[in-house]
Amino acid sequence: MSRIGKKPVALPKGVTAEIKGQSIEVKGPKGTRNFTATDDVTLSLEDGAVKVTPRGLSKRARQQWGMTRSMVENLATGVSEGFKKELEIQGVGYRASMQGKTLKLQLGYSHDVDFVAPEGVTITAPKQTEIIIEGIDQQVVGQVAANIREWRKPEPYKGKGIRYKGEQVFRKEGKKK
Repeated sequence: MSRIGKKPVALPKGVTAEIKGQSIEVKGPKGTRNFTATDDVTLSLEDGAVKVTPRGLSKRARQQWGMTRSMVENLATGVSEGFKKELEIQGVGYRASMQGKTLKLQLGYSHDVDFVAPEGVTITAPKQTEIIIEGIDQQVVGQVAANIREWRKPEPYKGKGIRYKGEQVFRKEGKKK
């Protein structure tokens, strides 16, 4: 029995869900998201909450049960609160700034790195060493943050690079004479 799948997904205030067969559409103050579940689970709307139940006891049905419930919960959270990832830049001369929808990064290369924000994602740079990525789709927000971090991952000797806020970088000791 899936401990995650058993719990119904309570819809926050101002969020509505509409189920048509295997697809669910969730509307909220921040936008609209939809998800199509596999045929191994059944979606139902009961007392302002979405309930996911498996069809049968096959291994695949049990796997899809918890995953589908998590996906529906992420839809509800995304359209009500949204998702946010914060990045920090460390290093001498490393900085970020926004120009329209383009994030300009100076990361020690001979050229500036231009990163265009995809549709549905808002990127802000309140400080030169801070980047905030916000959106209603958790997967897209995380992927954008990973793509930006990929330009200059934190290195282990000086700790320079782009890291997630609060990320601990394993530091190595330099050469000894």
